[in-house]
Amino acid sequence: MSGEASKTRAIRGPEFEKRFLGGRVIDIGCGPDLVVPHAEAFDLQHGDAQRIASQRPIGAYDAVHSSHCLEHMRDVPAALEQWWSLVRPGGYLVLVVPDEDLYEQGGWPSLFNSDHRATFRLQKAESWSPVSYDVLQLVSGLERAEIMSCELQHHGYEPGLRKLRITRVDRLLFRVQHFVAAALRKVGRSAAPLRTACERLFRLLGTPIDQTAGPALAQIQVVARKRP
Repeated sequence: MSGEASKTRAIRGPEFEKRFLGGRVIDIGCGPDLVVPHAEAFDLQHGDAQRIASQRPIGAYDAVHSSHCLEHMRDVPAALEQWWSLVRPGGYLVLVVPDEDLYEQGGWPSLFNSDHRATFRLQKAESWSPVSYDVLQLVSGLERAEIMSCELQHHGYEPGLRKLRITRVDRLLFRVQHFVAAALRKVGRSAAPLRTACERLFRLLGTPIDQTAGPALAQIQVVARKRP
């Protein structure tokens, strides 16, 4: 996904950051896009987020933030327990994950990110995904967790472009489109009109679109407080 933390930050506003992301903050899976400037970065070069409790102090953080990282974990519930253990009593967990219907769009393995190991839903009893978790249920089950907010964030997302199910043909079209686009990029600026025409053609053919590659959001955000 493209700059999800920055896009999310734009809709949160300063009051959110002041309330939930003050003090000592660790940002798990942040890449180069820290949630707030004073946050401590934790990404692949810093260690294994699956076992973070053995690498960072327990109960030492006012806030643990993670955006679009949990879906990459080998064991989602175990990783979340580790992240939660870093939160001090009275502190917060701010968790953002992709929504499976808006992002994966009914297809598994994930078409848009082959490293995804899990999908997430919000208060749905059933899922088409064989690796689906109800994220609110997951966070609510953490010891002493008090849910402060939980919301589906789909700002800028066009429902009419979403696939309800991704077929083998859809996967083939998606790969062909990316192959053609890569070839045309090598040609340079002179191929710009052809690139535009190809994009229109593939859209007419119903090729799946990753709207989060642009300005759209397709995610679930949960904020939980650890009761003293």
